[in-house]
Amino acid sequence: MEFNFHPKGMLRVPHLRYKWQWAFLGLGLVLSVLTLSLISIPPTVSKFLLSDKLLHGVAYAGLMGWFAQIFKHDLTRLVLVVGFVAFGISIEFLQALTPSRHFDFSDMVANSCGVILAWALSYTVLGTLLERFETLLPRRRAAA
Repeated sequence: MEFNFHPKGMLRVPHLRYKWQWAFLGLGLVLSVLTLSLISIPPTVSKFLLSDKLLHGVAYAGLMGWFAQIFKHDLTRLVLVVGFVAFGISIEFLQALTPSRHFDFSDMVANSCGVILAWALSYTVLGTLLERFETLLPRRRAAA
C-alpha cells in the first residue's frame, strides 16, 4: 500500500455525491462533542454512563471516522488526526476552566486512542460506509 502525502488534491471528494451535506453533519458532530464536553452532567445521568474512557474513545473515533470517509487523501487524513488529537487535548484544558468539569490526562489518552483507531480503520471496508450508503439513495434526475 502506497500513501500519498503530496498536497495536490487534499480536499477533493469525487467519491461522494452529498459531500457538503456529510461535511455539514460532521461539523454538527464536532459541535456536539464540544458542547457535551463542557456542559455539566447531572449525577443521576453519570451513574448510567458506561465507562467514561470508553465514551471518550468512541466519540473521537466517531469524529475521525466520519471525516476520514469524506476526505480520503492520506495527507488530509493525517491533518485530521493531528487536528482531532489537538481538539481532544484542548477540550481537557477548557474543562479545567469550568466549575463543573475537571482536567483528566487519561481522557486525553482515550480521545487520542479513538482518533488513531478510526484512522487505521478508515483504510478498511469501514472507510467506505458513506459511499455504500449513497448507493442506496436515489439518483437525482437530470434536468430536461
